[in-house]
Amino acid sequence: MGEATRDESTAIAQRLAAVAELYVRRRGALAQCQWWVADDCDAVAAEIAAVQNISHPRAVSQVQFACNLWHRLPRLAAVFVTGVIDLRLVSMIINRTENVEDAVLPALDEVIARHCVKWMKLSRDKVRDRVDQWVAKFDPAGVRVPPAVKDNRYLDITPADAGMADVSGRVTAVVGAALDQALEALAATVCEHDPRTKEQRRSDAGLALARREASLACRCERDDCPAGAMRAAAEAAVIHVLAEQATIDGTSNNPGYLPGFGILPAESLRELAATATLKPVGIPVGPPDPGYRPSALTREFTQWRDLTCRWPGCDRRVAECDLDHTVPYPGGFTHASDPSITAASII
Repeated sequence: MGEATRDESTAIAQRLAAVAELYVRRRGALAQCQWWVADDCDAVAAEIAAVQNISHPRAVSQVQFACNLWHRLPRLAAVFVTGVIDLRLVSMIINRTENVEDAVLPALDEVIARHCVKWMKLSRDKVRDRVDQWVAKFDPAGVRVPPAVKDNRYLDITPADAGMADVSGRVTAVVGAALDQALEALAATVCEHDPRTKEQRRSDAGLALARREASLACRCERDDCPAGAMRAAAEAAVIHVLAEQATIDGTSNNPGYLPGFGILPAESLRELAATATLKPVGIPVGPPDPGYRPSALTREFTQWRDLTCRWPGCDRRVAECDLDHTVPYPGGFTHASDPSITAASII
């Protein structure tokens, strides 16, 4: 199965290499008949569509994709042809780097080619974040979502079906994270017998939020409902963001990371840091922790290092994960050095 997977990736890479090469060869000849054809790409795609038995639009897309890969990102293409990465990963990288300046593209290509094999196990969102982080380091203006996204923010509430309204908008990631956390906290202030689904409670929590209420009224209709006595008032939303000190100081433009929402541009980070409580992430040094349970320092560092569950393709947030030994204790040490302790989803 593994060999077939690698052979499949190699075959795709070789096909795209042939498409890119055909475009280069035909382009010279087509230059002599510029009044006979509409476009070099269209003309080459006509041949490709015939030989692959596909539609012309699909062939055009293939020409554009192949040229982007083999002419703009040759180091990535060289890795692809070995079969150790697949088309899904290559497509994401091409998509997220299309705005990068040509002058810095070779250096970015080199770095991505060096790291991309380790991204195969990551989910789509994690791959996007990895690519965007590297793009932001080499060409901040080349990130698919540019640094000045806040200029396009809005929040609309419009009438819908009778008795209903539609809410749509675009807010900063920090505002989105805060709203999500506030609605989640309010929805959890009812007892287990409340008849509403979690989604319905989150929707109803909007009214409690607008009224500045600390809890959501339970609808269980029980005389002994424990919600009022047992549930504490919903706490204010607390957003945690990971950033480099140099970015906060203004000496670097490396992006930060907001768990669940991806990278934050340096400009947004510095604006947020102006009113935030800053706390350094402690790094465990020295011998392993004694016993099975990790210390508070090891736990905090490991959670900020991993950010999500480390199982391939899992995006469960680290707050919902347990820490576990990758090698069963006592054979594996209780230490933050990879791969001793890692975040794992609660099953």
